[in-house]
Order: sequence, then C-alpha cells, then structure tokens
Amino acid sequence: MSARICIFTEPHRGADYDDQLRFAQLAEACGFEGFFRADHYQAMGADPGLPGPTDAWLTLGALARETSRIRLGTLVTSATFRLPGPLAVTVAQVDRMSGGRVELGLGAGWYEREHTSYGIPFPPAPERFDRLEEQLAVITGLWRTPVGEHFSHHGDHYQLLDAPALPKPVQAPAPPIIVGGRGPKRTPELAARYADEFNMPFKSVAETARAYRRVAEACERTGRAEAGRPPLVLSTGVVVAIGHTDAAAQRRAAPLHVKSALPPEDPVIGSPAQLVDRIGEFSAIGAVRFHLRLIDFTDLDHLELIAAEVLPQL
Repeated sequence: MSARICIFTEPHRGADYDDQLRFAQLAEACGFEGFFRADHYQAMGADPGLPGPTDAWLTLGALARETSRIRLGTLVTSATFRLPGPLAVTVAQVDRMSGGRVELGLGAGWYEREHTSYGIPFPPAPERFDRLEEQLAVITGLWRTPVGEHFSHHGDHYQLLDAPALPKPVQAPAPPIIVGGRGPKRTPELAARYADEFNMPFKSVAETARAYRRVAEACERTGRAEAGRPPLVLSTGVVVAIGHTDAAAQRRAAPLHVKSALPPEDPVIGSPAQLVDRIGEFSAIGAVRFHLRLIDFTDLDHLELIAAEVLPQL
C-alpha cells in the first residue's frame, strides 16, 4: 500500500496559534505529508472553543515561516468569507512565504450560524455555489495569467478589470486546488473543471466510492483528459481516535459523541491496526491521499502513535 498521509485539524474547537504551531511542527518531524486546518469562525456545539477562532490564512502564513517541509492548506476555505481577488493575493503570498508548499481547499460554505454571528452574508445554496464557481475561475485565472499581462472577469457576482494578477505563487502554474464534499451534482462538476484533488470528507467507504464514481463521470463529461489535465487526486477525510487500549481510544473518541452541527460521520475508533485496515479499504477504491482528523491539540501522544504504528505500514 502506498498512501499519502496528512493531518487535519479543527482549531475552532479551541486552539490558539501556539497550539497549532506545536502540532504542525510535530507532524512535520513525524513525517506526515501535510498539515491542514478547517476555516471556521465559530465552534459548532455548546462549547465556545476558547480562546476563540483563529484566522486560517493568517495562521498558515505564520506556520509557513516556522516549518520547512510539510505542506499547508485549508479544508476548506469558505467562498463566502473572502473576495476572490484578495484571496488569490493572500494564498499566493503564503505560497511564497512557504517556498511553494500551499494548497487551497475551497468550498461554498455551509455553517449559517458563524455567518450570522460575524455579519457575513449567507445567500441561499444555489447562489453560494454560483459564487464558488466564479471564485474558482477568478483565482485560477489570476494565478495563471503570465507576468506582464492582465486579467479581467465579468461575472454575475464578481467583476475584475485589468488586474495585474500579482503576486505569482511559487508553484507553477498554481498551487493545488482541492474541491470536495457530498454534493451529488455541482461539486463533482466543479472538481472536474477546476480542482487538482477531490476530497470526500469523513464518510464510509461505500459512500466515498459513490462520490468517486460521480466525479469520474464529471471528468468524462467535461473532457478533462482531452484538455490535457492530469487525473484528479482522490482523497478522503478520516476521523481518528485510536489507542493502545480500547479505553484510550474511547477517551479520545469522547468529543465525537457531543451534539454538533456536523453531519453524521464514520470514524475509526480502536487500534492502530484498525486505522491501517480502513486506509487499505479506501485505497482499494482509488483513494491515494488521506486527511486524518485529530481533535485534541494537546494530545501529542495521539499524533506520535499514528506516526510510530500506522505510517510504517503504509
């Protein structure tokens, strides 16, 4: 089995910058491929997630200067949070600060509560997906415009006129873009047209296999291969709570039983061997990259356990 293993974190549950730095640096030292974080401004249950939210891209810019190898990115940035032109500038700058290690996960946004709490407009779902599609077109267009040329976009939601399309990211032609989710229609289509990676988060192997088939069909419909674009990297998110004993695994799984706005998930709760087996099942349906969601930033032993007893078997 050959699997690319990343760590995915949710700082809105309660983590300041130092917590994230410690986790990212240990993940790098342990040999994980990437450190990804959610982009949310509010916790999703009754726990307020003290000390409060940290901005995803401000955090990643700082981590870019305090790590050297590990890849950094979001799963996923909400298209409702930022205008596409400034977001393209921000991500390109962080890519330069990291020496070319950044990836942009971009989604339509779904958690209404954080929008209303912080005064962020939250249009209906069809409009959010329209805006996501335009943002993908704008961001990739800005990054891919040659130096010295200008980029314009005349859409229903965003208009750019003669943008200098600077700065350029280090990665050429652009940092990898991740599109994912459970949506059966527009999500596969957008992934086929704009993404480098399609991610199915935290679902069963069977549900993930169906999502992979939908995105494969979308790639055929849009002529991705005929356009000379490489195949999509298929990835999955896996919620993880493992331990040397069942008691340790159940202790780590306790936050998963707290009421939350998140949809139902299919976690791995048990032994390192069970996580290896689950990764093998996902590999068999085409997944090559795995974003392991760890909950507790203070539980460094959990990260080290995966590095010691799971990574060597992959």
